[in-house]
Amino acid sequence: MSDVAIIGASMTQFGKREGWVADLLAEAGEACLRDAGVAPSEVEHLYVSNMASGEFEGQTGVPNRLAHDLGALPAYTQRVDQTSSSGGAGMYAAWQSVASGASDMTLLVGGEKMTHRTTAEATDVIASLTHPVEYKHGVTLPSFAGLTARAYLEKYDAPRESLAKVAVKNHRNGVDNPNAQFRKEITVETAMESPVIADPLRLYDFCPITDGSAALMFCPVEMAEQYTDDYVTVAGIAGATDTHVVHEREDPTVMGGVVESGQQAYEMAGMGPEDIDVAELHDMFTILEFLQSEGLGFFEPGEAWLGIEEGITTRDGELPINTSGGLKSKGHPLGASGVAQGVEIYEQLMGEAGKRQVDAEVGLTCNVGGFGNCVITTVMEVGR
Repeated sequence: MSDVAIIGASMTQFGKREGWVADLLAEAGEACLRDAGVAPSEVEHLYVSNMASGEFEGQTGVPNRLAHDLGALPAYTQRVDQTSSSGGAGMYAAWQSVASGASDMTLLVGGEKMTHRTTAEATDVIASLTHPVEYKHGVTLPSFAGLTARAYLEKYDAPRESLAKVAVKNHRNGVDNPNAQFRKEITVETAMESPVIADPLRLYDFCPITDGSAALMFCPVEMAEQYTDDYVTVAGIAGATDTHVVHEREDPTVMGGVVESGQQAYEMAGMGPEDIDVAELHDMFTILEFLQSEGLGFFEPGEAWLGIEEGITTRDGELPINTSGGLKSKGHPLGASGVAQGVEIYEQLMGEAGKRQVDAEVGLTCNVGGFGNCVITTVMEVGR
């Protein structure tokens, strides 16, 4: 099995965009080809992470169109759909294609176009990933988040303000991300006084509906130096699945898919949580940053809230989390989010993160589908 390098990355502006998802995919794909110094004709596999172009736009066959638009013919194309973890699943597929020897140059592009639909329509599309029985009873992802947040706060006697501080931190990081949807700071008071969405969670505990795309270029490590002197390697990657019915879990504050995928990715990398210098976690809701931080071993159960209180996860802290602004500030175009997490870690490890830059040689991404139904964890490190 070949060691896999990432030699190029790109991300479009996230937010409300004009056009179709195919336009956003082409924008990110072209930028990634330029960044990697790879000609379109060199791409052998082209993966597109996308959850719902058919439901949002009535558009199918987007990978084939992207290959045409990029001039990447006759590359093999495939759409990767794993709900809101489609981007992470795309990273897994792209890594597999290179590690297996099936492709020497694989381009991954993730994207979603959502803002042209009403909030109710977009929410309904996203809610389709829940179990039909739960959905029939009105149980949505925001309601899962509210119920879990209440359970966590009460079980561990954590202050409600700790969740608001996650939003404040990630908005602060987003200010310095030129591609983030929201580039404004907020206060704890603003977050705490915003409208209730799913008690105890309020408006600023939730990520926005977003358009956008991101891309990464994968190749064998032995080929990477033909294109660049500096690159990032995929040290470990793994995926796991938890129960589809959330109430069947023994403890709703434990994300089993995060725990399992994290352990497997660490084992593959020959590392542990103590080796991670920077992480991008799937903060679709603020409570998820706590649950993933604990599931990945950064904190003991019930202690992630202490990390935000003590400044451990801020940009100048011991373990910066969501330096990009996270889904909370950067935005959450479903199929693009996991890829954009990889872009942020790539830029951090390459020293290309600008004002967001932290001191890092090893980074981690955790991309979550649904409410932990499926998870992909990736450990990346500076190429040696």
